[in-house]
Amino acid sequence: MSVSGDAVMALRAAGATVATAESLTGGLVCAALVSVPGASDVVRGGVVAYAPELKTTLLGVDAELVAERGTVDADVAAAMAVGVRDRLGATYGLATTGVAGPDPSEGKPPGTVHVAIAGPEGVETALLALAGSRDDIRTGTVAALLSMLVARLGEESRSQRS
Repeated sequence: MSVSGDAVMALRAAGATVATAESLTGGLVCAALVSVPGASDVVRGGVVAYAPELKTTLLGVDAELVAERGTVDADVAAAMAVGVRDRLGATYGLATTGVAGPDPSEGKPPGTVHVAIAGPEGVETALLALAGSRDDIRTGTVAALLSMLVARLGEESRSQRS
């Protein structure tokens, strides 16, 4: 099974829902999830906030944080995940922000990506250093974030049983 299928299955088993806030992936995370039959049981929706001001207006990311650090930042990813979870009424919010390339952005090289998961147990972020083409970086981001979600759902499920 694909990581998307694993994520949908894990969400269903947990009785959880998910929403996505995406920048560099432009909707690929949500698209990967909804490509799985039965995804409508667990996917609430997604927000593509490519422009910096949409991260603040649609997702509630602090404008001062964006002004100070730029959008390619772990705290921005965390705020995006919390914002989409809250605004779309999901158990988990997933977020992606970074540089897909081919050129650097905000002084950061292509492949610099921050992902975040916001859920009942708090917010987790990860810095990815991906290589390859623009498409490789974007698809690598999707795979990494969904793998993180599957792992987290597994950990939370085990801790609830103990």
